[in-house]
Amino acid sequence: MTYTHLTTDELVMIESYYHQSIPVMKISKLLNRSRQTIYNVTNFLRQGHTALDYYKQYKENKKRCGRRVITSPEEQQVYIKEKVAEGLDA
Repeated sequence: MTYTHLTTDELVMIESYYHQSIPVMKISKLLNRSRQTIYNVTNFLRQGHTALDYYKQYKENKKRCGRRVITSPEEQQVYIKEKVAEGLDA
């Protein structure tokens, strides 16, 4: 089963349900999401944050994932450029 991230609409709905004191089990069934996902958001909301804060934190965390940019030292770049300029016959 693949995981899809929470949309902003879902976050707002969770926040709304949370403020209405609707149990996590019922919220998870209404949104067709895992209870753990709802618990994560409600625990964040319980700390005094908002759905917008949760989304901003998600976006900030998302920036740190993925492959890092690899750069070669300047002398290696110059060497490669020289060899490419000479051609493959050299």
